[in-house]
Amino acid sequence: MTSSPETTGLRGDWRDVLRAPDGHVLFDSGIRKNAVVNDCRRLLATFMRGAPTASGISGLAIGRGNPAWDSAGTPAATTDRTALVDANPFVLPLADLTLDFLDGDVASPTPTNLVRIAAVFGAGQPPWPDANHTDAGLREFGLVGDLDGSSVLIDYVTHPVIHKDPVAPLERTIWLRF
Repeated sequence: MTSSPETTGLRGDWRDVLRAPDGHVLFDSGIRKNAVVNDCRRLLATFMRGAPTASGISGLAIGRGNPAWDSAGTPAATTDRTALVDANPFVLPLADLTLDFLDGDVASPTPTNLVRIAAVFGAGQPPWPDANHTDAGLREFGLVGDLDGSSVLIDYVTHPVIHKDPVAPLERTIWLRF
């Protein structure tokens, strides 16, 4: 990864690649910064205390955000966010994510301070349109975890609308650096 994420502090980065059904790239966002939210810090503190009431990443939620952002402009993600704007996001569960520790650009069998989370939203994901979503326009996402039995955000991203074709894959990669 030539244009790798920064190497200092608790932070996150992300990249989207949208492909046509035949595999050619329709859109590549490049590497961008995301907001590691306050609940991530609470989750980390819970782990450090040794409390058994928290789990790490449990999924990746995607949502439509606010369609008004298309004309008004996409707001910056903030660290005080506690949930997606979309009250009915689609969540890709942990079992469908690939998580790796990285040593530079190479997957490491031992823990490092850099975690890469890779997800592919394939055909029919999200399963929109539905009763809550008139189209498959995506404008926000966030990693989610569990704290005291409640789902909490770990990071949050807002972005210009992506109109995902029902059969085209969206590859989303997130890096968290500790």
